[in-house]
Amino acid sequence: MYQFFVEPQQIDRAAHTVTITGSDVNHIKNVLRMKIGEELAVSNGQDGCEYRCGIEAFEEDCVRCRLYFVKEDAVELPVQVTLFQGLPKSDKMEFIIQKAVELGACEIVPVAAKRCVVKLDEKKAAAKVARWQGISEAAAKQSKRGIIPTVREVMSFAQALAYAADMDLCLIPYELAGDRQCTMQDTRALFATLRPGQRVAVFIGPEGGFEESEVEAAQRGGARMITLGKRILRTETAGLVVLSWVGYVTEES
Repeated sequence: MYQFFVEPQQIDRAAHTVTITGSDVNHIKNVLRMKIGEELAVSNGQDGCEYRCGIEAFEEDCVRCRLYFVKEDAVELPVQVTLFQGLPKSDKMEFIIQKAVELGACEIVPVAAKRCVVKLDEKKAAAKVARWQGISEAAAKQSKRGIIPTVREVMSFAQALAYAADMDLCLIPYELAGDRQCTMQDTRALFATLRPGQRVAVFIGPEGGFEESEVEAAQRGGARMITLGKRILRTETAGLVVLSWVGYVTEES
């Protein structure tokens, strides 16, 4: 079943109506070629509910639907995870955002760490973020998310640390964590402390990893170093592993 996002005011529970506007109108009518009576799902991006409805009428600038029922089962992770991703080369960021959204991240922050090869000026960064936000929305629709995760503007490492300062837990996987006596057992124990409602920051380095000075700055700010095992993971893999572990530990069957 196809899913679309609308503004809260486009859903009228009392009147049992849903109005879809914007670019989705053309997509529904001319790309998907949906018909009167076909069912679709709608989310307002805020309450996590799925509004199941059927198409009643096609108008020039909107699709009018009849609201059948509201599915309130939570589809979001019990914890809110913000992925702070060091800017990778090529189009890897698009892959990372797509998969992070599928795995439940609520927010993605691109980080210009010291070892990032990619350098974006203000104009290029704005264009990239707009494209990345579109990828987030498409992934949220595909995975039936209740929200569209936000892709923030590119931040420096210092700005990212400041942004994460008030979160409940900040994790930084580091390839040299084992040399600092951070074991997998320590990492498991830390994940076991996660509780519903917490805000969790996850910092992932670019291809060259974080510089030691960045890891030390993060630790001074309260970040907890973790290990992801004995193998060195690519930047596009590491964050997805952490998100998978968070889901495994916190989601109920």
